Amino acid sequence: MRGKLRVFLCSRIPEEAERYLRSRCRLEIYRGEELIGRGRLLRAVRDADGLIPTVTERIDAGVMDAAPRLRVIANYGVGFNNVDVGAATARGLPVTNTPEVLTEATADLAFSLILAASRRLGEGERYVRAGRWRGWKPTQLLGRDVFGKTLGVLGMGRIGQAIARRARGFSMKVLYSDARRAPARLERELGVRYVSLGSLLKQADILTIHAPLIPETHHLIGAAALRRMKRTAVVVNAARGPIVDEGALAAALRAGRIAAAGVDVHEREPAVHPELLKLENVVLLPHLGSATLETRTAMGILAAKNCLAALAGRRPPCLVNPEVWRGRGRG
Repeated sequence: MRGKLRVFLCSRIPEEAERYLRSRCRLEIYRGEELIGRGRLLRAVRDADGLIPTVTERIDAGVMDAAPRLRVIANYGVGFNNVDVGAATARGLPVTNTPEVLTEATADLAFSLILAASRRLGEGERYVRAGRWRGWKPTQLLGRDVFGKTLGVLGMGRIGQAIARRARGFSMKVLYSDARRAPARLERELGVRYVSLGSLLKQADILTIHAPLIPETHHLIGAAALRRMKRTAVVVNAARGPIVDEGALAAALRAGRIAAAGVDVHEREPAVHPELLKLENVVLLPHLGSATLETRTAMGILAAKNCLAALAGRRPPCLVNPEVWRGRGRG
């Protein structure tokens, strides 16, 4: 296989991960600063045996049909809603992702947003840079405490659990809601309590979102949900943009129906909702959840291992659609 099978990488990734791939296959990388366009992607996959997209590339049936040699789609990211998994499965193409390696970095980022939005750090930083600060005042940029507050976690998967562990250091009461309740052992270990979504919205001082994007969670946090929250509440989204109705979020922030928000992921990335851009009480980030050198390198190496395993006829370690592997007589 070495030096023969061709892998197309849709974006630059940390050098260590690129070297890992380059030593094991014929690697072609899209090196543009802008996101790869549809036409360029379709041309690039014509001779590709393996494809490593990021969460920003839409890998649909058209892309798959343009790649007659394609044998695996190894997504660089834990989320894979950018890939039409049904179309891949129908074509016998394994789809993989990169779970676990980004849990802690994403939890760090989400908790950073909790602090930044609650304590108005974005406003304060802009205030200083604009040269408007004239000295300490008792009523200047008053935020809200995080210590001792009630944290509502929407989605108690790996990242939600990591958030709950961090909340302990802030003596927070942690409630959670999920489609599936966690085992009692895990609830005791984390010190969390399961409640309905309605109760979570009503009780949370801070709501942090860590659910997957599926049809049931699209716009789950919309106008009706936001009206159920405290006027002092903070909403943080470091999961997937479309879980939150950004128009409704902007309206709630503007009207003072909630106090603040922290947003790392957006409905139509890289576009940011224009009404959110006008508001001071929201911290806006460019999808930085996993953006540490260590984590992005680990993601790249895991994506590479997934890709190379499939090309070698072995079951990839992080297979999203295991049904394509049944009957192959391997792993």
